[in-house]
Amino acid sequence: MTKFINLHTHKFSNDREVIEIVNQYPWEFDAKIPKYSIGIHPWYIDENRLIVDLEIIKEKLQLSECLALGECGLDKRIDIPLELQIAIFKKQLELVQQTNKPIILHCVAAFEEVIAIKKEMKIDNPMIIHGFSKNVLVAQSLLNNGFYLSFGKYLLRNPDLEKVVNFAPENQILLETDTIEETIYEVYEKAASIKGISVQEMKTMVFANFSRIFS
Repeated sequence: MTKFINLHTHKFSNDREVIEIVNQYPWEFDAKIPKYSIGIHPWYIDENRLIVDLEIIKEKLQLSECLALGECGLDKRIDIPLELQIAIFKKQLELVQQTNKPIILHCVAAFEEVIAIKKEMKIDNPMIIHGFSKNVLVAQSLLNNGFYLSFGKYLLRNPDLEKVVNFAPENQILLETDTIEETIYEVYEKAASIKGISVQEMKTMVFANFSRIFS
């Protein structure tokens, strides 16, 4: 049965119509959540527990209920040194490379670095930029390098993103809620109206992408 996909959320709704990938952090893991991603967000890097965090991520990535690594990535607008962020990001990527699981990425002002790391480490795992909010030029660079784009909060807040949604190939698009109060149904309605298709067609399209990426 085709379900709605919520690529990235911090709230588990237990809605039977939706496959939700709930974001989990190693230091506050909740075993009751049926489908999740796990990773070290650059905002919350703590070198004192890094070894333990990485061990937990390695262990969870082996489990079928863990669908992806993440969210992890790089953020140039925080005080944590970029060199440290890159080192910890790469450690997580090494772990996920032992699987075929996708990577859900937090990326702020560091798209060139993320593309370079993908090439340098020869990463074949699907890489998804969650909460994409940039322009067509940035999108084109990412799409050309094999990334997927997930839209949510900014799609509902920023009309300029409509150009990006129309530009992006249908097989490289996913949808999410992240931390917003709006439902995944509202995100689908917005995306469908931008594309000029029905919500059902949008649902079929995103489900096909999800099924392929998360095979």
